[in-house]
Amino acid sequence: MSTPPVPEIPHRFTDPRPVLAVGALGFLIATAAVWLNDAWAAARPVCLMGLAVGLLAYTIFAIQRRSARRGDKGAQLGLD
Repeated sequence: MSTPPVPEIPHRFTDPRPVLAVGALGFLIATAAVWLNDAWAAARPVCLMGLAVGLLAYTIFAIQRRSARRGDKGAQLGLD
């Protein structure tokens, strides 16, 4: 008895771009809200670091996607 084949995960569930965009937008809104309200001044570094981490994550993704499209040997697979 053989095991049934595992179905392929749809591309819309594996695409990191929407997650990165929503996360960055969320931190951008939070940063604006924190900057406008002085009572939340202690949260400013957290919001700025959230923006920085989101930018870093998208930069790494973009570099890996470019490498995968070029066919580099060490690039991740499936980043069309």
